[in-house]
Amino acid sequence: MIDGLPPGLTGSDLARAALASARAAAKARKPTKRSAAAVNRGRRRRWSGSGADARDPQPLGRLLSGMAKDRGWDEQLAGGQVFAKWPHLVGAEVAQHAKPVTLREGELVVQAESTAWATQLRLLQRQLLQQIAKGVGPNVVKRLKVQGPSAPNWRFGPLHAPGRGPRDTYG
Repeated sequence: MIDGLPPGLTGSDLARAALASARAAAKARKPTKRSAAAVNRGRRRRWSGSGADARDPQPLGRLLSGMAKDRGWDEQLAGGQVFAKWPHLVGAEVAQHAKPVTLREGELVVQAESTAWATQLRLLQRQLLQQIAKGVGPNVVKRLKVQGPSAPNWRFGPLHAPGRGPRDTYG
């Protein structure tokens, strides 16, 4: 005997009675979140349509810029822009004779190819800072340090003999 069913039923009558009993028990239960979700499944899904929507595929640049803002990478990326856009920021002639070396804590170190160009860049320092700020944003580069050309390094290989180097051989 099955609980809650009348005695003496067999076959299809027993199946109908069991189904009716299960339906009555289901209606008596309180609806849960799962059953509410099952009710909403019958509704028609709303599509985004032809207009732009947040669910549409996004350009990679927009996604990466949003991720950079969320993670606080804006300053480092702006510093990278100085190196990437150097010829556009300072002009082709200056970029041909000077290159950025490092950018740390707002100080940009620029190396000139000659001492004459280093002096010229020191004189143009204020204008260069304005052009850089206009191109990549304010407070990315606060100070400009100009270096002259570096002397060649004559120390090749793992071993080195002490001494003055090439200076004592030229005179």
